[in-house]
Amino acid sequence: MHTRLSTILGAGLLFVGGALGVAKAGEQHFITIGTGGVTGVYYPSGGATCKIVNMTRAGHGVRCSVETTLGSIANIGKIHSGEIDFGYVQSDWQHHAYLGTSAFEKDGPFEELRSIFSLHAEVATIAVREGSSYREFDDLKEARVNIGSKGSGSAASWNALISRLGWTEADQEGLQELKTSELSEALCSGRIDAYFELIGHPAALIEETQARCDIRLIGIEGKAIDALVVEAPYYMPAEIPAGLYGLAQPVESFGVVATFVTSARMPKEIVTTLVKAVFENFDSFKRLHPALGGLTETDLVAYKMPAPLHPGALTYFQEKGLVPVTAPAQED
Repeated sequence: MHTRLSTILGAGLLFVGGALGVAKAGEQHFITIGTGGVTGVYYPSGGATCKIVNMTRAGHGVRCSVETTLGSIANIGKIHSGEIDFGYVQSDWQHHAYLGTSAFEKDGPFEELRSIFSLHAEVATIAVREGSSYREFDDLKEARVNIGSKGSGSAASWNALISRLGWTEADQEGLQELKTSELSEALCSGRIDAYFELIGHPAALIEETQARCDIRLIGIEGKAIDALVVEAPYYMPAEIPAGLYGLAQPVESFGVVATFVTSARMPKEIVTTLVKAVFENFDSFKRLHPALGGLTETDLVAYKMPAPLHPGALTYFQEKGLVPVTAPAQED
């Protein structure tokens, strides 16, 4: 059963503090976190993680760095190749990567992909200029819509959506692939007519665009979307809540869950101590973003992720009583 996602969970900032005692004296562990565009949610999430880890690295030997990437699909590819160690990934592309479907069909299943925990809701969001004639999703046929950079989760999700709506190639001749950092200027200057992003709310991108020009958020709903969330277990009904961005009414859409992942190659001890630090500093974690105030510990394990839990995460969750001790472990 699909559960409505409340974007009040907002941006998923991974706060890692406390003692990460995973290394022997003098030992160094270097980890890299793949994020996303600088105006998105993933980038500040990774930055907050590494800042706290590096502040205490003398005691634990873990040194963390952040890599700006194109997003979910790029992060999965880099984890697979060993270029990065951890990454933020949309739940739909975690699903496809682990099973070797959709954009990952050519590469085959990424059987070593491991989940750590789920984060915030990411809602399919479309912004247009207030004075434009675009009122509904279908109005965007032949419009200059930015769908995200190649390799981003947003671009891949757009393609998955359009494949179910029956749009023709002619309907999509105006598609653009600008970086997230370019979107507010591009929309307000008229270089594009709309942008499509899967993002957590409140989002800096929307606020930045509103500061430049008046905009309107378009809902994505109808029979095709209803069918989409029924057929695909990684999509679910979602909304941008009323009150955000001056909205009088919620904007209906669909969404995914942001997840934090690694590979089976990552040592159990490092994953356990990272997860432990998040939970031991949970109050501080929730204060990192205003939309995280309602987050509970169980929210981080509530979403059943396609890839198996990394043993380092599973061990801690079982000790905390957040998952049953009978939950399957994937020993690597």
